[in-house]
Amino acid sequence: MPIKRNEFLQAISREHHQGLLLSWKIKTGFKKEVNPLRMKRYTDWYYTTHLLPHFEVEERYIFPILGNEHELVLQALAEHERLVVLFESEIASADNLHSIQKELEAHIRFEERVLFNEIQEVATQAQLEHIRIHHTEEKFVDNLEDAFWL
Repeated sequence: MPIKRNEFLQAISREHHQGLLLSWKIKTGFKKEVNPLRMKRYTDWYYTTHLLPHFEVEERYIFPILGNEHELVLQALAEHERLVVLFESEIASADNLHSIQKELEAHIRFEERVLFNEIQEVATQAQLEHIRIHHTEEKFVDNLEDAFWL
């Protein structure tokens, strides 16, 4: 059954969809035996262009609704830190890319199925409006210079 997401959280959920697509692209790249360096270039672009701004919105405007000491928020923050380490690694290895793919997918599923549901339960209308004011959805424009997954 699909999750009924509050309208002010829908844009951030659509960004999660793009993260799941990144995981799919990495998996597809491995199935096609694409050189990890090609995939790393794409993940670097995705990280700086989309993931870092996404993390900033979550950490500044969404997580504080539950409080930064809440166990679910602490888990999400720890996962963000692990993902940052993986994405910022200079090594274009298959192991690192597999870790990015698995951890990003698990992290998004946790946020969508657990954390955001909890936030949605306790958020006031003013807090949700605050998210809307500080997070404007932009159409996702992919980097197709080397669409290794096609």
